[in-house]
Amino acid sequence: MAYVDGFVLPVPKKKLGAYRRMARKAGRVWMEHGALQFRECVADDVKPGKLASFPQSVKLKPGETVFFSYIVYKSRRDRDRVNKKVMSDKRITGSMNPDSMPFDARRMIYGGFKTLVDL
Repeated sequence: MAYVDGFVLPVPKKKLGAYRRMARKAGRVWMEHGALQFRECVADDVKPGKLASFPQSVKLKPGETVFFSYIVYKSRRDRDRVNKKVMSDKRITGSMNPDSMPFDARRMIYGGFKTLVDL
């Protein structure tokens, strides 16, 4: 079964262009190293909830929007192999400075997920 890395993060609306450029570059690197899919999705119908929501999960501030992003791999083992290559790729390592990223990485939520249903 496929394995998925999922991410939820806040991005300042004034930095959407820079985020898109960074994501396109990163996506090409992940795909070259073996990821099956790379998706960056911007909030469209996302409202704050009473107890929990996407905006609450990243402590969304005024002027920001939420991204839900994911990368699909053949398996957990393949994900580990791909990520090892990506994390040593100079195109990625050269842009890993948190101060120059177009989002607040401290408020990013991420994790790896086993696929339960795949239709």
